[in-house]
Amino acid sequence: MLFSQVMLFSVLLGTSTIRDEEAAAWPDFRGPRGDGHAIATARPPVEWSEERYVTWKTPVHGLGWSSPVVVDGQVWMTTGTEDGHRLSVVAVDLASGAVVHDRVLFEVDEPQFRNALNSHASPSPVAMPGRVFVHFGAYGTAALDSRTGETVWQRRDLPCQHLMGPGSSPVLVDGRLVLTFDGADRQVVVGLDPATGETLWETPRSTDFTNIIPDQRKAYGTPFVAEVDGQRQLVSVGAQAAFGLDPRTGVELWQVRIPGYSMSSRPFAGRGLTFINTGFDRPQLWAIRLGGLGDVTESHVAWKETRSLPTIASKVLVDDRIYLVSDGGVLGCLKADTGETIWRERIGGRFCASPIVAGGHVYFFDREGMATVIVPEDEYRLVAQNSLEAGCMASPAVIGNALIVRTTSHLYRIEGPKRADSKR
Repeated sequence: MLFSQVMLFSVLLGTSTIRDEEAAAWPDFRGPRGDGHAIATARPPVEWSEERYVTWKTPVHGLGWSSPVVVDGQVWMTTGTEDGHRLSVVAVDLASGAVVHDRVLFEVDEPQFRNALNSHASPSPVAMPGRVFVHFGAYGTAALDSRTGETVWQRRDLPCQHLMGPGSSPVLVDGRLVLTFDGADRQVVVGLDPATGETLWETPRSTDFTNIIPDQRKAYGTPFVAEVDGQRQLVSVGAQAAFGLDPRTGVELWQVRIPGYSMSSRPFAGRGLTFINTGFDRPQLWAIRLGGLGDVTESHVAWKETRSLPTIASKVLVDDRIYLVSDGGVLGCLKADTGETIWRERIGGRFCASPIVAGGHVYFFDREGMATVIVPEDEYRLVAQNSLEAGCMASPAVIGNALIVRTTSHLYRIEGPKRADSKR
């Protein structure tokens, strides 16, 4: 039964449309399709404050930047002690905000170093009906029963020297739970059986790291599931290269060599292209034509953009436009087919959280507590700016007409009155 549930749910994750009955789930940190889009019927508020439209507000202990996911009427996230010795999972009731599950999953005798901008609990969970999969990088991975919160299986035998702390989130696709380990010492993508935790395949990066220093071998990306000629591919970005993998077997289908490392921005796809971020030292956005085989660096790169790009936050594609925000608060709108800049607008702030699209608006949440809401058009059009007491390192979720927002101190459900469809 569990395997068939996984197959059904992973098919939903790989399709281009999400049915209305999926409105009660946000199974992945980038939403039902992994691209930052809520379902078409979602109508979250565009204005709020600490005093307005906050349905509930629940404190979250510890330090953890994982984004909330929603399944079976519960909001799930991970957290940890600041020193990384105790790593926990927390589940909150979606309707009331009451804490349903709060338990330490892993105790770590010797935590790795983490960057001050990171946490020991940064990878986001992924979920399906009845199961939540949580991942702490090299510290451990576990499948939990979403009703009881109990551990179904766990793995603590997948090593990786992250150097700056863990970051890559797990992905469910085609009956596989896919984990990414791009460390200074080991660079590998692993497919597990979600029912048992058994390793089904393991694919080392084919990049030649012989002359690459360890710091520039690491990455923190989460793969994206793209449709290519009716088949799903994992677009997976590591240090110095991006790859297309067969999610059922892990076989490498194509690669593009890139000049970067430490990227965490998730790829996305549309219009026959996949869009990847190259990471540090200077981020670039590359558009790659899907459908190639082998090393397609010289043949399938459609365009590159180098100005005012994020190193951390993902981007969103709306129709034929890409919307993004740089680490330092420059919003941008680009043509997806050419990379041409349509507009840029400096709003200030510092950004790590990825934007979301819901109800005809794009939402950007910064590290200081400000959320900027715009209409995706060919001219910059600000709708509102809204402030909370603390800022976001995690990306928000959308359930129906509610925003589920994790700040550095609390989890919020923000829900306003029903509003009419947005007119662009």
